[in-house]
Amino acid sequence: MGYRLYGYWRSSSAWRVRIGLALKGIAYEYVAIDLQAGDQDRPDHVARSPLHQVPVLEVARQGPPLRLVQSMAILEWLEERHREPPLLPPDADGRARVRALAEHVNSGIQPYQNAAVLRWLRTRQPGAEAEWLRHWIGRGLAGLEAAVSERPGRFCHGDAPGLADCYLVPQLYAARRFGADLTACPRLLDVEAACAALPAFQAAHPDRQPDAPPAGAARP
Repeated sequence: MGYRLYGYWRSSSAWRVRIGLALKGIAYEYVAIDLQAGDQDRPDHVARSPLHQVPVLEVARQGPPLRLVQSMAILEWLEERHREPPLLPPDADGRARVRALAEHVNSGIQPYQNAAVLRWLRTRQPGAEAEWLRHWIGRGLAGLEAAVSERPGRFCHGDAPGLADCYLVPQLYAARRFGADLTACPRLLDVEAACAALPAFQAAHPDRQPDAPPAGAARP
């Protein structure tokens, strides 16, 4: 079974999947979709992803390939097909908590910083983008800081990285990119540091991707 991941170097959603694949030690072919150049709108990519988005995980198998979209669905599928190492805890309560932490980012923060949302905002309320981002990212991270702090451990849930950490790390990167203040998130920053020490997170970092701009180059 072969895997091909269609992504963009700085896409938070694609980054999550790269982390999950790396944590599980799954090899894959990477195909860059340049979101700045509009590759996501090409007919061949729309055939893979009707919402014109990344990531897409293409799974080679007998007959037509399986094409999976949306980071949560992709990571859950990988968890079912590749059990070790697990991204979810063994107990139902733990799995519910980890899924909730991941969704806190996926549904509660990321949509406010989505490129399409920001483009829409710029055309209707020029200059409001920075205030919008600071408010919604700050509000979301404050809630996530409280939720993660409810339980001790090096990572979001205990002492092993998992699904929630796949979502946290890209979100903190995006928060810095948009100028959010992270001083009120010490627990999240500690988890981020623990993740950054792991080879899987290092390999998945945007700067390590083939389509990342060279060091020192302008970054759109």
